[in-house]
Amino acid sequence: MNTLTKNIKQVYLIGIGGIGMSALARYYANIKLTVAGYDLTPSSLTKKLVSEGIAVQFDDNTNIIPTPFINTPQQTLVVYTPAIPTTNNLLQYFRNNSYRVLKRAEALGLISEDYQTAAVAGTHGKTSTSTLLAHILNQTSEGCNAFVGGISKNFASNVLLNSNSNRLVVEADEYDRSFLNLKPNVAIITSIDADHLDIYNTHNEVKRAFSSFISNIKNGGNLIIKSDIKSIADGCQNIKVYTYSIDEKADFYPSELTNKNGIYTFNLATPFGVIKNLTLGVPGKFNVENSIAASAAAVLWGINEQNLKEGLSSFKGISRRFDLQHQGKSIFIDDYAHHPTEIKAAIASLKEMFPKRRIAGVFQPHLYSRTRDFAADFAKSLSLLDELILLDIYPAREQPIPGVTSKIIFDKVQCKSKKLCSTHELIDVLNDTEIDILITMGAGNIDREVPKIVELLKQKEQ
Repeated sequence: MNTLTKNIKQVYLIGIGGIGMSALARYYANIKLTVAGYDLTPSSLTKKLVSEGIAVQFDDNTNIIPTPFINTPQQTLVVYTPAIPTTNNLLQYFRNNSYRVLKRAEALGLISEDYQTAAVAGTHGKTSTSTLLAHILNQTSEGCNAFVGGISKNFASNVLLNSNSNRLVVEADEYDRSFLNLKPNVAIITSIDADHLDIYNTHNEVKRAFSSFISNIKNGGNLIIKSDIKSIADGCQNIKVYTYSIDEKADFYPSELTNKNGIYTFNLATPFGVIKNLTLGVPGKFNVENSIAASAAAVLWGINEQNLKEGLSSFKGISRRFDLQHQGKSIFIDDYAHHPTEIKAAIASLKEMFPKRRIAGVFQPHLYSRTRDFAADFAKSLSLLDELILLDIYPAREQPIPGVTSKIIFDKVQCKSKKLCSTHELIDVLNDTEIDILITMGAGNIDREVPKIVELLKQKEQ
C-alpha cells in the first residue's frame, strides 16, 4: 500500500461510472477501503459496482453523501475525472472542506509506484495493446495487475487485481496529459496522431507531451515504439529503445503472415531470435500490429515462448473493439473507432476479411471540436465504405460550436450511398437498408443501439 492510502479509510470517486474510474473503485475496494461515488446517469458499469457493494449516487446533492464520508477529510481520499465540470456540487464541497482531492491520473500514478509498471500509450491502439499484454501476463504463474480502458472478454472486467503479483499494466491516457503522472519501467507507444486538439491545440504539442512521457521512463527501463514514429525517441539516454512494425523490418516484426477468415498466424522476429507459429485469437490486421507491441513487452519481461503462444491464441478481445455482435446471413461488428486513423484501420480490415462483400457503416462523431478539426480526414476514411449512415455529433463534455454539425463531414464523403440521420431514427433507417456487412463506430452512446441492431438483423433473417 502506498503512502497516500496508509492513513485513508475511504475513497469517494466523482465520475465513478467511467471506464477508468470504475477500475480505481474496484482497486480501492479490493484493498479493503470503503468506496462510494457519484455519476450523472446509471449504466452497466455502475450497476456492477453497486452489485459489488459500492454505493453510487446519481445526484450531486451533497446532503446524500454517505455518512462515513462526511466531516472526515483526514481519512478520506477524493478522486475525480477531468470530465466532471468544476461547478459540480460534490467536487466543490470536497475542495472547500479540506479533503485530499486528486485527478484520476494522479491517483493511478501513485498506485503504480508500488509495482513494476508497463504503461501503454498512443492516440489509438492503446486499449487493445494493454489488454492483450495484461492477458498474456495473467496466463503466467506470476500473473499481473492491470487498469485498462475497455472490458476484456477474457477477464470480464477493466481491471485485474492480484495481490501476489508485482507487475502492473496500465493504459496511459494522453488526454489532459494524464499519462505524465506515470513513471513506468516499460512503455509502449503505438501512435502519435493529432488528437485532443481541444487540449493540445497543435500536433506538435501532442508530440511534446509524448516526449515528456518518454522522459518519465525509469532509468534502465525499456521503450517499445512503432518504427515510423521512432524519431521522437532520438537522443534518449538511460533507457533501451526497441522498434516494432507490421510491414517493415524492425526490432520486432512479423514474417510469413497468413490470414484465414481474418485470423492471422505469423512468425515473430525479435532481437533474441524468431518465435514461430503464433496465432492471434481475434480478427483484424490492425490487431496483429497491436499484438507485436504487446508481445515485445512480454518478451522483454521474460515471458517464455509457450506462454506467449497461449496468451495470443486464447485472447478473446475487448468489448467495443472490432467486436463481433452478429454472424448470420449478415455480419455485424461494433467498434469504438472515433478518430480518422482508427476508422480507416477498421474498414480496411473488413475489406481484407470480406473482399467481395458490401460494407455499410454507421458513424457517430464524438465531440464538436474533433469533428471540426478532422472533418476532411473523417470524410476520407468513411469514403472507404460502400454505404454510410452518419449520425449527429455526440457532445460528451463539450458545448455546441456554431456551424459544426455532422453535415460538414457528410458533404465531403465520396462513397456511393450516404444518409444523414439522428440516433433515434437509426433503427428505422437500418430496417430500410439491405445489410450484408455492417460496422457501427463511435465513442459516444452508439453502443446503446447495438442490442437493437442485433435484434433487427435477427428479425430480417427469419
